[in-house]
Amino acid sequence: MNAVTSARVSFLVTVLSFAAMISIASPVETAAQAEGTHPEVTFTRDIVPILQRSCVRCHRPNGVAPMSLVEYTDVQPYATRIMRRTGIRDRMGTMPPWYVEKDIGIQHFKDDPSLTDAEVAAIAAWARGGTPEGNPADMPPPLVFSDDVGWSLGEPDLVVSTEEFSVEGDAPDWWGDITSIPTGLTEDRYVASVEIREINDVRENRDSDRETVGGLYVFHHMVWSTRVLDDPEGRPLTWPVHEVGRNPDIFDLEGGQLLKAGSSVVSNSTHLHSNGSDTRAHLEIGFRFHPRDYQPKYEPAGYFLGSGSDIDIEAGKKDQELHAYTVLQQHTKIVTFEPHLHAPGDRMCLEAIWGFNVETLSCVGYDHNWVRGYAFADDHQPLLPKGTVVHIVGYMDNTEGNRNIPDPRNWQGAGNRSVANMFIDLGMRLAMSDEEFQEEMAARRENLGLGVNDHVIGCPLCLVLPGN
Repeated sequence: MNAVTSARVSFLVTVLSFAAMISIASPVETAAQAEGTHPEVTFTRDIVPILQRSCVRCHRPNGVAPMSLVEYTDVQPYATRIMRRTGIRDRMGTMPPWYVEKDIGIQHFKDDPSLTDAEVAAIAAWARGGTPEGNPADMPPPLVFSDDVGWSLGEPDLVVSTEEFSVEGDAPDWWGDITSIPTGLTEDRYVASVEIREINDVRENRDSDRETVGGLYVFHHMVWSTRVLDDPEGRPLTWPVHEVGRNPDIFDLEGGQLLKAGSSVVSNSTHLHSNGSDTRAHLEIGFRFHPRDYQPKYEPAGYFLGSGSDIDIEAGKKDQELHAYTVLQQHTKIVTFEPHLHAPGDRMCLEAIWGFNVETLSCVGYDHNWVRGYAFADDHQPLLPKGTVVHIVGYMDNTEGNRNIPDPRNWQGAGNRSVANMFIDLGMRLAMSDEEFQEEMAARRENLGLGVNDHVIGCPLCLVLPGN
């Protein structure tokens, strides 16, 4: 049985288990079943909590999504569509846009909005059962949002704005440099998180009905760094890439990045695209700082994993593979996994090879409309010894089945625009000394209560005690 078939069987078993669970949950329900009826999955009791946790941050009045999913009258007309999109699970088009495959690799992540199998089954049961509203008394209190384009991590300590761009509704893609922007920072500060948002006038001037997140923005991505421009020996510091639909970046508590006084934001790789409406837009970069006395324990592990040139994607073919490898020169903690592909991208897997041990750390689907970074939860971040071979595999779909492909008859190679390709893991990693590596593994053993026969994905030496 292959992985896809296994996943489908697992999902069917979950659906049947959920149906059995709701039919025998209480004596009242058992009596109802005896009378030939079945307990209902209702909107107010069962569906609203799912929507509030994973959907309405975007699907609300003045949200970035194309329809509101707050009230029953909003949701009911889209019941079948919601059932279909949530049932996709980990591939292009799924909602919410979180693509971690749940049958392989590490399953513990920060800020995971994905639905459980039981929640997906509940939505399907509600849609197929006539979409009953239920008792209004079961409705949880509504969530309160500001109408402004807010910061999901809270108000930043420093905001830096780029120049404004004007993009006509039918303009071709543009890629290039932007004017450097001084941060105005007068002292060195370590950064705890960084979040980037696009400010534009799409809502006021919208002429397009595109129901994708790309229809609301014109910045596809910005590769950027900070640098003290008047210091000839100053080296640029690279920050996580901004991409459309991307979540904010929270750095490891022990690995904050330094934003130097007098530095400027620079970028020679900003990609703009049209969205069907004439749009004026700029980006705002929000930095949140650690306390002034903060000192990081770890430095970034600077290695490149991917290919920016050797890419060969044939026309009309699915499941074409790209491979890239690197050998770790330092003990490394992997903080995030972030596949960066372009329109043909369908999936990427991250693998670690240590001695005879070959282990898949994570596999995630890919959608060029929603580029995500996946932050491993504390005590589940891969801890890899130096000498480990880190391997990524990209799966490309250059067929008509991929809705992001403008013309699958075209061969595709490397390039910066969406119609060309990239193949990179942009995840964040931290380097550790021998002593720090041993300390991290010891903490992992204690925090997870690991015994000698336990297996830990992504930590091949966790159960090897010092001196053994």
